[in-house]
Amino acid sequence: MKSTTRTNPTGEGRTSRESIGALADRFEAVRRATVALAEGLSAEDCVVQSMTLASPVKWHLAHTSWFFETFILENANGFEPYDPSFRVLFNSYYNTVGEQYSRPDRGLLTRPALERVLDYRNHVESLMRSCFDDPDRARTRVPLATLVEIGLQHEQQHQELIVTDLKHLLSCNPLHPVYRDCPEPPREKTGPVRWIAYTEGARSIGHEGDGFRFDNETPRHRTFVDGFELASRTVTNAEYLEFVEDGGYRRPELWLADGWDVARSRGWKAPEYWIERDGRWMSFTLGGLRELRLDEPVCHVSYYEADAFARWSGARLPTEAEWEVASSEVEIDGNFVESGYFHPVPPSSAGAAGSSEQLLGNLWEWTASPYVPYPGYRPPEGALGEYNGKFMCNQIVLRGGSCATPRSHIRPTYRNFFYPDARWQFGGIRLARDRA
Repeated sequence: MKSTTRTNPTGEGRTSRESIGALADRFEAVRRATVALAEGLSAEDCVVQSMTLASPVKWHLAHTSWFFETFILENANGFEPYDPSFRVLFNSYYNTVGEQYSRPDRGLLTRPALERVLDYRNHVESLMRSCFDDPDRARTRVPLATLVEIGLQHEQQHQELIVTDLKHLLSCNPLHPVYRDCPEPPREKTGPVRWIAYTEGARSIGHEGDGFRFDNETPRHRTFVDGFELASRTVTNAEYLEFVEDGGYRRPELWLADGWDVARSRGWKAPEYWIERDGRWMSFTLGGLRELRLDEPVCHVSYYEADAFARWSGARLPTEAEWEVASSEVEIDGNFVESGYFHPVPPSSAGAAGSSEQLLGNLWEWTASPYVPYPGYRPPEGALGEYNGKFMCNQIVLRGGSCATPRSHIRPTYRNFFYPDARWQFGGIRLARDRA
């Protein structure tokens, strides 16, 4: 998940009555989950935009409905737009669809009101139910089930963006407001890092078989991976604090040139949301401001910071191929948005010998790999083809999902991507090193 969602799937849709019924149930569940993330927020909370890369909650609520209206409902018999102006206001970057309202100015959209946006959501959901009852009514070129699944995966990405964008917004308030009374996770002592060895060889990476995938996860292909070792867990706040106290942000020899320039120009001295008070480090979370917990994984660091820390540690970041090799047999059973923590948690145990912990869920993990197409990749045709391919430049791949990611949205082949200076997402660090 990205400054806005930028991935696009391929694959056949299911069109049987049974599968459409199951998809309709999933549609209802995903739509409810989005609105639930906005519960308890004021209209003011939902309209403000804290930076160019973030969007107001109200915009996310509208855009995820715009998606279904634009790519499915516009083709339906007797279609009439809820409001013709919404086609421009809530278009993100689909040039093929038409004009878009200026992205940096989304926070200026005090109108339409939040109540009208919520009514828009209800309107779209009502029309979508009609399509589920009569799939032929949609008259889409791509199977209805395929388009609906795209829309749901797209909405789940925006669910994560609601959480991360809202956290950045609330952090700008000196009152350090609380988003939710988040539960306390079980607390266990974090064990030492173990290094898990992987042998060299030709490996297959990328998605294959049944199940949803975005087009940037394909085609599955062979690549040679040298022998490597991967850390059993992500870097903790305690470990990162050692880097800070050792002058990590004042030592240019540890940094890539671009990263050093960014860190200096922006005055970086610690990760995003770390606040130093009277010699103590505090951390702003969606549960409020609290003392930095040293056993928790460090998060909200950029690729530049992750790379500098790795150099300081005498290690490196894994490539995305290495990361996928390590995660290929991992169960999807981590700390996702459904846990309600809205924050990464320490490993629950010392972990089993020979395995890495929390590869899926908890934190997006920076890799050393640029976001480029896989060999043989071709973007889909039409407006949805804009979703992914045109962004394969100047960004870095992250893997694994985070505490703000819906559990059903992640898989080992999932490729997220951000610019290397991005810090407001739940990005963390897992070290790798060459195998001796």
